[in-house]
Amino acid sequence: MMRNFVNPMRATRIFLMLILLTAVNFSLHAQQDRARAEEFAREMEQARKAALMRELDSGVYYMDNGEYKKADEIFRHVLATVKSVPSDLTYYFGKNSFHLGLYKQSIDWLNKYIQLKGTNGQYSQEAIQWKKQAENEFLKEKENEASKAQQILSQNYDIDCGPSGKVVCPACKGDHVIIRRGAFGDEYKTCPYCNEQGILTCQEYNLLLRGKLQPRNQ
Repeated sequence: MMRNFVNPMRATRIFLMLILLTAVNFSLHAQQDRARAEEFAREMEQARKAALMRELDSGVYYMDNGEYKKADEIFRHVLATVKSVPSDLTYYFGKNSFHLGLYKQSIDWLNKYIQLKGTNGQYSQEAIQWKKQAENEFLKEKENEASKAQQILSQNYDIDCGPSGKVVCPACKGDHVIIRRGAFGDEYKTCPYCNEQGILTCQEYNLLLRGKLQPRNQ
């Protein structure tokens, strides 16, 4: 009687091939799962940002229609929710703060918009005008020793510097040189914060706002 004889080496190769195919198939499924999870995360983040932008637009609507307290509530909620503050929000919040009589807060946020956008931003000219008005009203307040509580200042937030991720250094205004008036004339000193082009990265800019940016090695 003949017995079927299986070559043990051939059986081993078949077994190893099955293991390899199983591993490859598992790896492909794992990659597909990761890709789907990443795509889902991106979609959720985009949906979250879209919802915040709609909320921001509603705040602008209330501000434009004179409902400044309602607009303030919305802008504060957006500030508490976003990871990085959109540059347009610095303008909206600054303008709305003026209408609420929060002049120091208004100056602070409008100044951030001007620093980020310079004179070429969509709202640059309006921001400059509102900032001047806020400064005048703030001076009147100081003369009357008035105080405002619970004002939100921008150094408590990370400001989004835009696609370039860079901003003109507010310490030297992009000149890379700080000029100080001394007893014997003007004194010139290299700006200790920015690069040779007078530029800060967004991270450096936000650290400077908080007074935590360490001077570069001179």
